[in-house]
Amino acid sequence: MEKQDFRILVVDDEKSLVMLLSRILKREGYQVRGVYSGEEAFAVIPGFEPNLVITDLKMPGMSGIELMEKIKAERPEIDFIMLTAYASVENAVAAMKCGALDYLTKPLKNPDELRISVEKVLERQTLIKTNEGWGQQLDGGLPPTDVIFASMEGTWNQIQRVADTEATVLLHGESGTGKSLIAKVIHKLSGKKGAFVELNCAAMPETLIESELFGHEKGAFTGAVKTKRGKFEMAQDGTIFLDEIGEMPLSAQAKLLRILQERAFERVGGTLTLTTNARIVAATNRDLRMKIKEKSFREDLYYRLNVFPIELPPLRKRKEAIEVIGNYLLQDISVRVGKGIQRFQDLALERMKEYDWPGNIRELYNAIERAVILADDNQVELSLGDIAFLEMDNDGAIAHEKKPTDEKIELKPLEEIEREAIEKTLEKTKGHRKKAADILGISLRALQYKLKKYAENK
Repeated sequence: MEKQDFRILVVDDEKSLVMLLSRILKREGYQVRGVYSGEEAFAVIPGFEPNLVITDLKMPGMSGIELMEKIKAERPEIDFIMLTAYASVENAVAAMKCGALDYLTKPLKNPDELRISVEKVLERQTLIKTNEGWGQQLDGGLPPTDVIFASMEGTWNQIQRVADTEATVLLHGESGTGKSLIAKVIHKLSGKKGAFVELNCAAMPETLIESELFGHEKGAFTGAVKTKRGKFEMAQDGTIFLDEIGEMPLSAQAKLLRILQERAFERVGGTLTLTTNARIVAATNRDLRMKIKEKSFREDLYYRLNVFPIELPPLRKRKEAIEVIGNYLLQDISVRVGKGIQRFQDLALERMKEYDWPGNIRELYNAIERAVILADDNQVELSLGDIAFLEMDNDGAIAHEKKPTDEKIELKPLEEIEREAIEKTLEKTKGHRKKAADILGISLRALQYKLKKYAENK
């Protein structure tokens, strides 16, 4: 969710404060409306439909807590931040118990207090909406379980048994076998109300991983200009997925072990002990027992994570699933790219089943996507590694195979192939760079950089 789509209702009987808060938030890019009583706030909810209400705790007539209780009875998805000049532990506890996400005292010492508090709510709602969108995708169209678990009935049975428990799950499997997707299925079936939060341990620098996992306090290290919540806080009442857990540094492993044992942690640079009820799903493509022998992975952590291990087989060991998965991917990609390709010709499927797919489902997806992107209106040349070149016939089916020969293959530098793919995609999207970047699987910034580079080299 973007700031310009995030609506905030400010409620206080002090008109000057309402004007000040509204001005600060509007400068940040939010949609803001101000009112001066709880009764007026409740009346404008249906028309304004705020994502967040910032309200004074004590007001003439309806109090802030009464307003929150009344709104949440009808609109539980609306979040609240309480403001009060009566700073006390009792007031804070009362507001938080009733459902407020944060509590600020007035007058504000620094506008950053307000900005940071609102940003936390925005971040939380964005995570929830992302997760809900994924859930709708899981429930719609071709039943995803038929695709995801094709030729993996045993794995599907395991997941159904463990999903609604609190057991920690450790997914084993090669890269590209769908560990992240399986983790999302576990979260979806668990019925948890919180967010699905993901962290790739291999993609995070060792110096930052603890901050990402546990958060940090303002001033904890150079660059920590404000307090930041970690992934475990974001995953409260939900699921945290730790991908490539075998790459986690030993220092972070010790803190993770404590969470598994005590469900407690501190932010980096902080002294306040926080608790989490997030369900942990971890994944690895490494042999953790070997890493234990190499002294790069804690043995006690391994046994804490390995409560319910699930092995995901590589695609080469479930080749009967290639047709189901391939057809689903072909239709999904074709619709997204705007092509009418509906099916594979039998010979194409045979060749796909003969290939071992060392990159597993990710490689299969990339091969089909590239073929669809480069498809002309009535013909496509699809390269599946070195195994086949396929041609599209006029009725939209991937048809007869063309065996590559040395005379027919034109060898080109990788950079030239990449440039042709980008130019072809831009042509098909009629120059729409954002759509082209999404299809190519790169960021808009990366696409713009490459186009600038091509222009400079002309």
